[in-house]
Amino acid sequence: MTDALKRLSDEGVAIWLDDLSRKRITSGNLAELIDQQHVVGVTTNPSIFQKAISHGDGYEQQLTDLATRKVTVDEAIRMITTADVRDAADILRPVFDATDGQDGRVSIEVDPRLAHHTDATIAEAKQLAWLVDRPNTLIKIPATKAGLPAITEVIGKGISVNVTLIFSLERYREVMDAYLAGLEKAKAAGLDLSRIHSVASFFVSRVDSEIDKRLDALGTDEAKALKGKAALANARLAYQAYEEVFSSDRWAALDKVQANKQRPLWASTGVKDPAYKDTLYVDDLVAPGTVNTMPEATLEATADHGQITGNTIAGTYEQAKAELDAAAKLGISYDDVVQLLEDEGVEKFEASWIDLLNSTEAELKRLAPSEG
Repeated sequence: MTDALKRLSDEGVAIWLDDLSRKRITSGNLAELIDQQHVVGVTTNPSIFQKAISHGDGYEQQLTDLATRKVTVDEAIRMITTADVRDAADILRPVFDATDGQDGRVSIEVDPRLAHHTDATIAEAKQLAWLVDRPNTLIKIPATKAGLPAITEVIGKGISVNVTLIFSLERYREVMDAYLAGLEKAKAAGLDLSRIHSVASFFVSRVDSEIDKRLDALGTDEAKALKGKAALANARLAYQAYEEVFSSDRWAALDKVQANKQRPLWASTGVKDPAYKDTLYVDDLVAPGTVNTMPEATLEATADHGQITGNTIAGTYEQAKAELDAAAKLGISYDDVVQLLEDEGVEKFEASWIDLLNSTEAELKRLAPSEG
């Protein structure tokens, strides 16, 4: 093992684990990762819970109790997932206290079927915050068009938010605007802005997956030379946008009243193409004030052979723009790619949620006490 994770942390990158299960909590594994691997946060999503509950153990007793009470499958899912998030939040509470609330966070996502419904997303976010009832929770809201006003409203109520499924630079700027508008609402309501936190989850690897597929279809040497470059370029330009917004006059007014910056979070950092080094989206996205949420395989790979060489984003903006422009000149539409990825992201999470509902319903029926 190298000290790569420590070096990454020392560079100002918060290391969060992109996974959660009851077994990880009860076995002491999560506590061990915090203690030994510099993990300071946890993210979840519908796919993670679907895998944990459908294939993991540790849920039988709670499922039996829920079946006995004859709760609906939707209520059962919320009771199970919020219990895991609450327990993980308790394990991470010392980190939360030590970092004044910046880290030690656990994210839980609103029902993905609500991604295009603003009012329902707001109501669900409030309910989740109440159910988990831990100050170190982040409520995940997708960065859809309907999600943007929900972000403002939820932040305005003092609830900390992880904005998820961000693929485009334009949408990212809209997300930051929604966050600042939420802080302004919270300030007007007399809330303590120092207690409100947010991250913006900018998805990385899927951008390469989609653009590389289109470059392969072109098949030219020029196209092949651009493979594996779009995702990093996109993320680096996102960091440039972050620097611009959080050095603006609008931000300065909020900064004066102890507001917190909305940190960029690199999500989807597991490498999909085996031709690329497995730590690509960690080693090459190092900059202060960021979060990198990693699947366990990526965390282990970084610990073993990550190459952390300092800030790998500063000074890259011109090159990053040139690489995206080069793909556009080959006829690859950036707008088309990022919209497709957003649509697919919502669909994948919704499909995972429905799988989870179906498998949980089957378990509730199996464990239900016989009548009479």
